[in-house]
Amino acid sequence: MDKVFISGLSIQTTIGFYEWEKQIKQTLVLDVEMAWDIKPAAQNDELAKTLDYAEISQALERFANEHPVDLIETLAERMTTFLMSQYQIPWIKLRIHKPNAVFNATSVGVEIERGQCD
Repeated sequence: MDKVFISGLSIQTTIGFYEWEKQIKQTLVLDVEMAWDIKPAAQNDELAKTLDYAEISQALERFANEHPVDLIETLAERMTTFLMSQYQIPWIKLRIHKPNAVFNATSVGVEIERGQCD
């Protein structure tokens, strides 16, 4: 199985349960792995036949800002559903970090895996 990945994508969005969190932008850091057959793209060096990680990176930040939620669990679930349907991705693993959300922890977060990989 081939994978296209984005590691350490830092986005600014509104996220959080507490009222003060709903009034500010916070940093989330995303790691995304997506199953994709890269052979067709590699064969003739064609961007149109692979997953454009720049486009997907922008889509993830736009999605987070257009669909604010309280929990990163909710955001992770909705983001994977969006990516899988928008880009026909058969399998995805998404990790969302929320840096400095807990005292004495560098980061907290969730990781989910959806779909089937060959």
